Amino acid sequence: MEYNRSRRKFWTARYAVINATYFMGFCGVHAYASIFMLERGFTNSRIGLLLALANVFSVVMQPIIAGLIDRPGKLTNQKAASFCTAAVIVLSLALSFVEKEKAAIFIIFMLIYMIQMAYQPIIIAMNFEYAEKGCSINFGLARGLGSVGFAVYSPILGTLLEHHSVSVIHIGDALVLTVGLLFLLTFKLSDKSEVPALLDEEKAKGEGTEKRAADHEQEQAAHNNFFDFAKHYPAFMLFLLSTILVFFAHNMINDYLIQIIKPLGGTERHVGYATSMAAVIELPTMALFAGMVKKISCEKLLVVSTVFFTVKVAILFLATGIAGVFASQFCQLAAYALFIPASAYYASMVMERADQVKGQAYVNCAITLSGTFSGLICGRILDVAGPKVMLGCGVTASFLGAVLAVAAVRKRGNR
Repeated sequence: MEYNRSRRKFWTARYAVINATYFMGFCGVHAYASIFMLERGFTNSRIGLLLALANVFSVVMQPIIAGLIDRPGKLTNQKAASFCTAAVIVLSLALSFVEKEKAAIFIIFMLIYMIQMAYQPIIIAMNFEYAEKGCSINFGLARGLGSVGFAVYSPILGTLLEHHSVSVIHIGDALVLTVGLLFLLTFKLSDKSEVPALLDEEKAKGEGTEKRAADHEQEQAAHNNFFDFAKHYPAFMLFLLSTILVFFAHNMINDYLIQIIKPLGGTERHVGYATSMAAVIELPTMALFAGMVKKISCEKLLVVSTVFFTVKVAILFLATGIAGVFASQFCQLAAYALFIPASAYYASMVMERADQVKGQAYVNCAITLSGTFSGLICGRILDVAGPKVMLGCGVTASFLGAVLAVAAVRKRGNR
């Protein structure tokens, strides 16, 4: 019994390391995408095309992978996440040695971006899977520490880039993700130690039989066809549309921050500081989320987060200097930091067991799809009209997303 309890104390810590290393690698690829690609000779429009294609392929991949994991079988969240992490490590090392072959850079970077987006919902779903099996994991705290990893890593990269070539970005990503891979490979359930300890052998056997029957029933009830899924979860689909609009502006800021802050007097170092600040202030909200959701429904918290997403981009639109950029990033406290755990809980709450991983995947698909629109539209707007017009479009999209979030919550409440 004591052994089981002591083992459980380490689940959050180990899961936090997996999150931290994932988001450190995520930082290198996503926050520094424009810096890397501009240095390699790509235009804003080409960068937008690359990001759009990567997001499109990721949107296609995510439900397929989720459907395979949701089915009873050998493919688990842990195995899928381990394989994806290994693939990104190999591709990152390959990209760090390619400097002039634009076609190769385009393809490799697109694959890295695509795979990273594709396995983010798998890591989220892994938490709920293990929690169901008796593992005590504080998701908000672990996810918040993931943001801290992003925050610590971002200024380090910004400083390194002042003294080294952009290849240092992907060498660093490979190193931190290797640590994450080691933790993923050992993040496994022991034979029986994580099953609630009060179950006796006969009861465990009986529940094993019931679980196999339930697995079969889940397989029959799974909504793997997108149209069946949409028909079965109409309010959730409205929420996904809201997510696309809100994250259009959010992805726009992340992907083109260097182009936004340069007219305001900023540099690559300010990109590091700004992204680091946003990531650090996510921790308190995420760490305390488990307590907040006991007092306020996750649907209401989602609506609050979409409002703050809108405020964040509006402040940036009105900014006249670097101070405005940091004021905008401070809104992350109640925007992204609130949305991520709330959306994860919301998807887990409204999805039937056979659709659990798909629910998380579709949320990430909506975020990824918003990146597709952002990449295609914003890169072109930057080249033609500049960052101010782009930010104006972001304010409009985010406001509409907040309105749809309210509608989604009301629709589910009236169901």
